[in-house]
Amino acid sequence: MNRGRLAATLGSWRTALRIARREALRARRRTALVLVMIALPVLGLSFAAVSYDMAELSRAERMDRQLGAADAELRWADVNPITQDAWGEGSWPIQGDAVPRTRPVTADELRALLPAGTRLTPLRRWVPFDVRVDRKTVSFDARAVDLTDPLARPLATLRDGRRPTRSDEIAVSPAALRRLGARLGEPVRTVDGTTYRVVGVVEFPDNLREVVALRPELPPGPPAAADESWLVDLPGPVDGTLVDRLNARGILVTARNPLPGRDEMATGPDLPDAEEAGNTVLVGGLGLLEVVLLVGPAFAVGVRRRRRDLALVAVAGGDAAHLRRIVLADGVVLGAGGAAVGLLLGIGAAFAGRPLVEQYVIQARFGAYRVFPAALVAIIAVAVLAGVLAALAPAWTAARQDVVAGLAGRREAPRPGRRWLALGLLLTVAGAAVAAVGATRTTPTGVLAGVVLGELGLVFCTPTLIGLLARTGRLLPLTPRLALRDASRNRSSAAPAISAVMAAVAGSVALGVYVASDDARQRAAWQPGLPPGHVLLQRTDGPADSALPPAGQVAERVRAVLPGATVVPLATPDCARPADKEDYCVATAVRPPEQRCPYDPMGSGPPSARTDPRCARPFREPSDFYLPAIVDDGTALPALTGGPAEEVAAARRTLGAGGVVVTDPGQVVDGRVRVEVSHGSDAPTAVGTLPGYALRGGLPVDRVVLSPAAATTLGLVAAPLGYLVDTADAPTARDRDRLAAELTEVAPLAVQVATAGPPFDQRPLLLLLAGASGLITLGAAAVATGLAAAEGRRDLSTLAAVGADPRVRRVLSLCQAGVIAVLGSVLGIVAGLGSAAIILVSLNRRYAQSWPVEPPYPLVVPGSTLTVLVVVPLVAMVGAALLTRSRLPVERRLD
Repeated sequence: MNRGRLAATLGSWRTALRIARREALRARRRTALVLVMIALPVLGLSFAAVSYDMAELSRAERMDRQLGAADAELRWADVNPITQDAWGEGSWPIQGDAVPRTRPVTADELRALLPAGTRLTPLRRWVPFDVRVDRKTVSFDARAVDLTDPLARPLATLRDGRRPTRSDEIAVSPAALRRLGARLGEPVRTVDGTTYRVVGVVEFPDNLREVVALRPELPPGPPAAADESWLVDLPGPVDGTLVDRLNARGILVTARNPLPGRDEMATGPDLPDAEEAGNTVLVGGLGLLEVVLLVGPAFAVGVRRRRRDLALVAVAGGDAAHLRRIVLADGVVLGAGGAAVGLLLGIGAAFAGRPLVEQYVIQARFGAYRVFPAALVAIIAVAVLAGVLAALAPAWTAARQDVVAGLAGRREAPRPGRRWLALGLLLTVAGAAVAAVGATRTTPTGVLAGVVLGELGLVFCTPTLIGLLARTGRLLPLTPRLALRDASRNRSSAAPAISAVMAAVAGSVALGVYVASDDARQRAAWQPGLPPGHVLLQRTDGPADSALPPAGQVAERVRAVLPGATVVPLATPDCARPADKEDYCVATAVRPPEQRCPYDPMGSGPPSARTDPRCARPFREPSDFYLPAIVDDGTALPALTGGPAEEVAAARRTLGAGGVVVTDPGQVVDGRVRVEVSHGSDAPTAVGTLPGYALRGGLPVDRVVLSPAAATTLGLVAAPLGYLVDTADAPTARDRDRLAAELTEVAPLAVQVATAGPPFDQRPLLLLLAGASGLITLGAAAVATGLAAAEGRRDLSTLAAVGADPRVRRVLSLCQAGVIAVLGSVLGIVAGLGSAAIILVSLNRRYAQSWPVEPPYPLVVPGSTLTVLVVVPLVAMVGAALLTRSRLPVERRLD
């Protein structure tokens, strides 16, 4: 009996698939539409999967790029015995801590430890190489290696010219050659004055960016020795005895094959992070839902056009299961067809676009040409699943249709779906609750799960909403009334299209509101360390106490770019008598013990800490750069604090009297400030109580300014820090580059500009989100309008017969597109704003009792996003009207 049922089921599926193939060939336009919508995401996913598989190098490919033609790579970084893993990727000392090597390795030292007949060549994978290009200092990735040596020759491919043979010759990558603006044979001068000649263009397969290849004859020194290794060609295999002898001297060995007797440090398969995997599944589920909703109307229209054929199947003895299989077979055939088309195009695009992805995305050469079979099989399964899910609702409708009405060609009025409405409301409420809980616990997976449930709930509620709106059509003119009536009568095709628009718009609005709110929150919390527009100049090389160029020379260069700017030197307190070479001093103004906050400002604390007056600070932490205590006589005070003239004058008088200026009024007690000087060594902390003044105006940042006399009293001296530039107008990015170029001729000074807000801008991301949802809105409206026009030809023929104006068809298409785009956009905006509000309110409730204090998220609706989402439905309506033929068909042309 069971065997007979299985045979009958397989037979019915075979027949259903044959019917589906025949129907796909008959309705070629609808078939092409479905294939395109399924094939596009398959193309993108297969392109990404194949590119990823080619980019993931095998162990042998990685060893070829690391070792060249050598048998092994040796790194002599320690002097005490070590043990290592099988691949030379990690090592650890046998006893105690690692003792680093302090002097460079020589070839003779290595040869003494290796078998006779061993050939070796040195390799340094990173060497500093700074060049002035267009009067700016540009840093390049540089490698010191002899590319003429047969061991190292495979590390780079020669593209033009020749390999360097002398210490004053270099080879550069194509990107570095373009950046340098040089040609073969021309000299290149580094920042330190060394001149090299470009003799060749080479390509390192592991780095296609700006790379310079130097000769290995570099000045030896400890900084270079830390990154130095040796490529060796042994007369025999890399055996365990040799590795043990090298490990005993602190040498790490990397070979092509795993070393015998060593642990490979493999703890099992590299499993993905659970939260990341959950987020990926949910985002993929949203994408699958979008595809299903976009494809669903095509299947619904196909079922309505085949009502008579399905009714004949029922009359011939087919039951509801047979009818469902016939419709579901359409999803299987079209899903598999879309998967095949998308897969072929995706693999072809990945192979054809491989050079572009290597150069501009990965910036490294791929491995062998290969595909990702497991991923491609999963993509095919998802594509077929999308087709089946899109045909699921039409299949259920086909199985429940009235046979007599189907044979007569009559339309049945859609049945009210109260159960679907109840399920939709339940899912919407559950989704809001899950999103709120996920936002409170700051788990993105929970938030995404809530959004998915909420969107599913709205999808189930959409048919009922269409029916309610159709009842208002009696108050509208003829054409809008017809559009609403068609949407209500054809809910199986209109509801998925509206839901697709709603889902895209809701996601875009929710994410856009969150991004805009986060941007507003960060801008509100942004606190510059200097008055906006002022410039800080500090050395970029040498020790902190290295000499600075004269202030007059720096001011001359600055005024050449920023006329009218004022340049003042900055100094910070340091130890007058350091305890040792590593000792340093830090001066800090503190409150009295009874007024200090008892909680760690950077740690955890009870919610009551938020209301404790001792923990309230009149200043905030700088967001861009932090300045330590300053030693100044009052000259730099206006540019440093931006305070009112009256307060600055009073602060100057305090500094002139040998006092201290602070920005925290709580640190001034009876006109005096307690200053503590802590040492970097074990020296005791020095304490001094000096005359003080609280500068209440200006920047609300923690600032301590010591007078020279106060510094001397505390046993400190003024150490040069840099220069502060007071500008009338904020310098532009071009001014900053010109200033950096001017200052390079004086000293290597970093140019830092204080800005009033964060340097990043979220507007491009918001426009990208709005544009993506806008494209989906246009596509869904176009698809649904085209299907509605194809389905409503008989109604248009009736209008033509009763003398309707030909323009009625254009206006009807406009209204049909408006129902889809406007209703979907309105629902999406409401759903997106609701989701964002739930998330932000939940986050703010969590932050309301947190310590340290976290600023709340404001509810900011991005105007650019809403503008795009309002304009797009109008564009869809106008496009539908312009692309629709105005001539109405007559009945005799419907055969």
